[in-house]
Amino acid sequence: MLTRKTRETDITVRLNLDGAGKAKLDYPIGFMAHMLDTFSRHGLFDIEIRASGDLEVDQHHLVEDTGIALGQCFAQALGDRRGIRRVGSCLYPMDEALARACADLSGRAFLVFEGNLSGVPLVSMPALSPGGSSFQTDTVEDFWQGFVSTAGLTLHLDVLRGRGDHHKIEALFKAAARALREACEIDGRAADSVPSTKGVLGNTPPAVLA
Repeated sequence: MLTRKTRETDITVRLNLDGAGKAKLDYPIGFMAHMLDTFSRHGLFDIEIRASGDLEVDQHHLVEDTGIALGQCFAQALGDRRGIRRVGSCLYPMDEALARACADLSGRAFLVFEGNLSGVPLVSMPALSPGGSSFQTDTVEDFWQGFVSTAGLTLHLDVLRGRGDHHKIEALFKAAARALREACEIDGRAADSVPSTKGVLGNTPPAVLA
């Protein structure tokens, strides 16, 4: 278990990389909870997240800090990264949207994000969400920037085509989950070696435990 608590957010995360895609979420932003559930299911990661934050300010702090905390859990679970495939990629079609994710668990944090999002918030139905809450789509990049910064991950995310931001974002999360699932899997032909000519995957940030 990992807990990240600041003056802006309070987040607790549990992660099992070798799971069945089960998510248990106590998360106050409906659309982001949907994306975290999607990420869990398509990556076959078991994830538990309990989170709260200063949503009276905006959604940026909570979404970014969720990425940071989840990335720390990945770094902890991967250890020295011995035996993993290290790289993975996925082209994911979702109706009119097509997203691409390419991941390298190199120990080096780098994000290329070409989401081609409109920047217009996604608004939920007031009858289902009291007050008619919305999701700030510009925080999607913040989430992934936070994630790669602590996971020790190089990640390229691109939306190649699409119409609505909902499908674009969801296709990105599904593509990223499947690329990471491939990268995290054990390579049966090299299960005892670190997948690097250096013999180590350096610059991996340490996980911060509660």
